[in-house]
Amino acid sequence: MQNLKEKIESEKDSFIKNINELHDSQRTLGEKVADKMADFAGSWTFILSFMAILLLWISFNSWIVLFKPYDPYPFILLNLVLSCLAALQAPIIMMSQKRQESKDRLRSQHDYDVDVKTEMLVEHMIQQLDEIKKQQAEIWKSLEQIKKEK
Repeated sequence: MQNLKEKIESEKDSFIKNINELHDSQRTLGEKVADKMADFAGSWTFILSFMAILLLWISFNSWIVLFKPYDPYPFILLNLVLSCLAALQAPIIMMSQKRQESKDRLRSQHDYDVDVKTEMLVEHMIQQLDEIKKQQAEIWKSLEQIKKEK
């Protein structure tokens, strides 16, 4: 029983860690850039600014249609730009999701380790409570015998 307590105390520091800091310290430059880009691409700032750019592009090319538009009505150049953006955005977002998945896996492992430690502590406490109950029963028996002797 004492051995279990010493083992738990010696492993105490290994369970106290911030998983987010640990994982963030191991990120590469590419992962950091992918996260920043995925954060921006998934924001209202990006959506609203992108909609504004699209509306400007379409209205400018529709207004200039009378003169000499550089991207006439079916907006083929705009479609090409959008396709290129989607082709680049998808892998960047997937890279960010992959990193988040590895972070979740690390957090899950840490949770499991904490659960195992908690289970060990609970078992240790149950053993201690059983010993206290035995000692208490012996004390009661002793008190009963003293009462009978009087």
